Amino acid sequence: MLLTIDTSPPAARWMKDSLDRSAFHRTIPVVAARLSAVKMGSVLKAEVMRGLIINLPKVRTVVTDPEYPDSETKLILLRVQHEVDLTAASRSYLESQNASLTTYNIELDYNYWTADEILHAILPEELLDGSPTGFSMMGHLAHLNLNDEYLPYKHIIGQVILDKNKRLRTVVNKLDSIDTQFRFFKMELLAGEPNYVVEHSESDCRFKFDFSRVYWNSRLQTEHARLVNMFQPDEVVADVFAGVGPFALPAAKKGCAVLANDLNPESYKYLAMNVKNNKVSDRVRASCEDGREFIRHAATRLAADPMPGFLGPSLSQSQRRVLSQQQYPTSQPPPRQRIAHFVMNLPDSAITFLDAFRGILASSSSSSSPSSKSAIDLAVLYDVMPMVHCHCFTRESEREAAERDILHRVEQRLGCVLSAENEVGLHLVRSVAPNKEMYCISFRLPHATAFEELPPSEPIPQ
Repeated sequence: MLLTIDTSPPAARWMKDSLDRSAFHRTIPVVAARLSAVKMGSVLKAEVMRGLIINLPKVRTVVTDPEYPDSETKLILLRVQHEVDLTAASRSYLESQNASLTTYNIELDYNYWTADEILHAILPEELLDGSPTGFSMMGHLAHLNLNDEYLPYKHIIGQVILDKNKRLRTVVNKLDSIDTQFRFFKMELLAGEPNYVVEHSESDCRFKFDFSRVYWNSRLQTEHARLVNMFQPDEVVADVFAGVGPFALPAAKKGCAVLANDLNPESYKYLAMNVKNNKVSDRVRASCEDGREFIRHAATRLAADPMPGFLGPSLSQSQRRVLSQQQYPTSQPPPRQRIAHFVMNLPDSAITFLDAFRGILASSSSSSSPSSKSAIDLAVLYDVMPMVHCHCFTRESEREAAERDILHRVEQRLGCVLSAENEVGLHLVRSVAPNKEMYCISFRLPHATAFEELPPSEPIPQ
């Protein structure tokens, strides 16, 4: 017979505006066997007692005898609340061990129950199935995405989550509204201190940023790693919407040279800080400008002012010197002048920036660039066209329909049709919401697009 004891917290469905921890208390009387301490081990292991010993989380099986605290006797707590529930065999065995039966009160309070158990005792019954105890965590901060029906209980939810996770100091709720220019989510404080500057580790890199002023999504960690794994250590990566560096820093640690750009001044500030803190300053050039301008001039700027050659992954200065002598005994490795990858992680609007690639390697583009003094022939330098990795959303849930939708929008902006030679690949990143999927389309930039000659009077289409 399976013996169970109800340890659920008392219902407190009257709570709404504030959390009353004192309301969560429960006394559970159980049968206990009083025994000499020397007999405890054999009784606990006895086959006849199997299933009768209490096994509640955070409740000790053997406790001090409250009636005789200074004696050599101890109490074994049993999984029954009435003596009549003991089997005849177990009762006979305990008598043979000179055990006496008594009642012991287990006292449970707010600290005993989990966040989910507490919220199940507070929330209306019709809301229990979706109890919002899940959250994403960055350093000391947790953020939730509460559905509308839970908003009346948001501060209680936040406080319970704060109480039950000792590493947390701040709990926030993401709001639906976002900053229209810099695309970070607005949020409200639910519990704890209003400290939004967090430190977060990912891919052997340490990131610091103000979560209330920049964009960061922990659900994209797998996507960050997937793309970085595609880069070769000696390549140059241009990160158009770099944020605080989730693609740029791991790529630089791998050995890549990175041109990292973001329009948000706060993102740029923390990007530069993270580059320095992760000791990849010699591999990352950070900038703060519009994504279109960055795309238009990245190739000519790099050609005129190359990045240092590849010396291996992140190493100490002495290790780099040794590696340099081994690989390039008489000269330094050749500088890096050609962009191999463009990363465009702004799924809401990245596709609309693709027309900025039109003419970026053409003579008209070179002559209008601030770095046109470079004598580098871009047609020779770019004998292999860069790969473009563009994140985007689609409302199409079926794979084939999603591919048609994304490809159509991409080709419209590029001004040409993508073919097999463009090595087109489509990767489903994640489902964001019902009928809203996030994809990454990767393709080799068409030669016709990059070298398109646009009349000087004709601006690139917006």
